Amino acid sequence: MQLNDVNKGVHKNRRRLRVGRGPGSGHGRTAGRGDKGQGQLAGWSAASVFEGGRLPLIRRVPKRGFHNRHGRIVRSINIGLLEKACDAGSEITPDSLRTSGIVKGDWDELKILGHGEVSKSFKISAHHFSGRAKEKILAAGGTVTELPGPAPVVRKSRAEKKSTSRKKPAAE
Repeated sequence: MQLNDVNKGVHKNRRRLRVGRGPGSGHGRTAGRGDKGQGQLAGWSAASVFEGGRLPLIRRVPKRGFHNRHGRIVRSINIGLLEKACDAGSEITPDSLRTSGIVKGDWDELKILGHGEVSKSFKISAHHFSGRAKEKILAAGGTVTELPGPAPVVRKSRAEKKSTSRKKPAAE
């Protein structure tokens, strides 16, 4: 690349295109809008997903299953990967794995799975552990701490709702 190539193709002071100014300009008569249809009208613009009136792609594709918008996202990691990534005796928490970039993406809870071999002892804290992962960590001399998840929502029963409902004060 040469210094004179830096601004090649950049036109800072380009005049705006004046359309609809006669046949000699090449943009006369329909002013580049074509013949007929909604697009020829002044002030008309389409959404980026508009497909000319046919059924949009998002409505043509079949929807399947249930997508729980309130569901917790659980990310899993194998202990073999922790063996490679972490030093012996280190304390492993969901926050430390997130900051170090070992477990990437958006997730709420962490589960440790038992694939791989463990020779180092770790102090591992996570929300869930598989049975095999727990066995291998404890056999290597490490410790396992299960973190609590979010508190469950407790709903009132109908009897409790009726007893706590507003009652009119007695007239004096």
